[in-house]
Amino acid sequence: MFSVLDYPLIVFVLSVILFGLSALAGDFCRRRVAALKQENRDDFSVIQGASLTLLGLLIGFTFSMTVTRYDQRKNYEEAEANAIGTEYVRAGLLPAADAARVRDLLRSYLDQRVLFYGTRDWSHLRQIDSTTAQLQANLWSTVQTRAVAQPTPVNALAAAGMNDVLNSQGYTQAA
Repeated sequence: MFSVLDYPLIVFVLSVILFGLSALAGDFCRRRVAALKQENRDDFSVIQGASLTLLGLLIGFTFSMTVTRYDQRKNYEEAEANAIGTEYVRAGLLPAADAARVRDLLRSYLDQRVLFYGTRDWSHLRQIDSTTAQLQANLWSTVQTRAVAQPTPVNALAAAGMNDVLNSQGYTQAA
């Protein structure tokens, strides 16, 4: 499904064209209406100043919210990367066969997460989400099987780390 909002350059060009046409329409209307009288010009200046002040505040608050949101998302992505890296190291605490399987699955999972951040195509995103969900199920199944079979603190640590990996993905995508 095509959405013009997925292409910021097109949005920019269309916005410039639209603003230019709006300026031309405003100039056309101004020429057709009689000039502003001196007694009305003072009132117009006050209204113009107030409108521009409100516009400046609106733009300032918008940028502030945008920067805050960007920082929050960046922090969540960093936390997700740290969780994946920590679980990769903790996988070494598992028996060799499980450790190798978890590490292979984590590599595939990381590849899917990187693809998620680099893709704009909705159909490809659905495919990535599907693959990611399958990898999450496999990762959890591998760690859960070991933790249930041998409920030791070391296996619990590996399971808790996997839980952090799965949760961090949810936090990042919700942001």
